[in-house]
Amino acid sequence: MRTSNKKLNLSLQKQVYSLFNQLIVDIKGNDEAELIMRDFFKDSEYEMFAKRLAIAYWLKKGRSYANIKKNLKVSSATIASIQQTMDKKGIKHALKYVEADEWASKWSEKIKKITRR
Repeated sequence: MRTSNKKLNLSLQKQVYSLFNQLIVDIKGNDEAELIMRDFFKDSEYEMFAKRLAIAYWLKKGRSYANIKKNLKVSSATIASIQQTMDKKGIKHALKYVEADEWASKWSEKIKKITRR
């Protein structure tokens, strides 16, 4: 499916975006999210979105362009385009979710180790 050059009526566009955004809000858990995303997105679209998030995350963590390029198999231009978006509200918000999940997983493992003793 190609993206059309024809623009939607603004009112309809808002409804369509709202429908999609509500789906994102309502997804419960990683398994359900993967099931839905893999059915709605082509593999390349899913991978592209996931890589964009990973690039932003690794840039925030201080990884070098060379490291990101090698590991994620992306171009320097792609990394640079994500770098330019790092100050956007939505990117910052997404990264807060990722970091909170990382923090929770880390502490969950520590607590499990302590309670096993």
